[in-house]
Amino acid sequence: MKKLGVNIDHIATIRQARRGEKPDPVYAAVICELAGCDSIVCHLREDRRHIQDRDVYLLKKVVKTRLNLEMALAEEIIKIALDVKPDQVTLVPEKREELTTEGGLDVVKNFEKIKNSVKRFKDAGIKVSLFIEPDEKQILTSKEAGADFIELHTGRYADAKTEEEAVAELQKISKATEYGLSIGIRVNAGHGLDYHNTADICRIKGIEELNIGYSIIGRAVFVGLERAVKEMLEIIRRAGE
Repeated sequence: MKKLGVNIDHIATIRQARRGEKPDPVYAAVICELAGCDSIVCHLREDRRHIQDRDVYLLKKVVKTRLNLEMALAEEIIKIALDVKPDQVTLVPEKREELTTEGGLDVVKNFEKIKNSVKRFKDAGIKVSLFIEPDEKQILTSKEAGADFIELHTGRYADAKTEEEAVAELQKISKATEYGLSIGIRVNAGHGLDYHNTADICRIKGIEELNIGYSIIGRAVFVGLERAVKEMLEIIRRAGE
């Protein structure tokens, strides 16, 4: 069965709406783990719009599964990551004006900077994933940069307006997964996945872990966080049968 990484950013989004102390994303991480998820994901953005430095340091102490820190290649954030030493970092593009990550990292264009940063993390014993489009050139360059994983951007699949578009995007993701495995890089996937579109991604052989946040936190408003996580795990389980 594919693994599930739960992104807890939007627990912090609710907290930051009032600049208060609750709801605490660290407490949310504990609930997600008890519900059966395989890792906790959070994104420390430069503008600190949701996750705060304090959250990352506490999550490192509390998380019992794996802590996956999403981050841009900003020196300030790199230094924090090297100090915290999460189990994994996932390098993503980041623009201040965006509501959420809009696309994959351009590893080809930023190869030297990414390669040097990957080495810094790996020298510190931290695994590295690159969040990229399902494109062979980006995948090959990610391998050349030394990444342990790629995380394929599933946003275009999730946003498809027609069944034909969705099928075409699924095929891209499937071919990208096959290519990544053929050159020896491990493959995860995520972005925009929810309770309606995740099953088809789960049927792609070779993807190890799905990273999902927004839809789980949104569902949790109505059914509770533990049940929301368990419902997503059940979708993943059934798709793998």
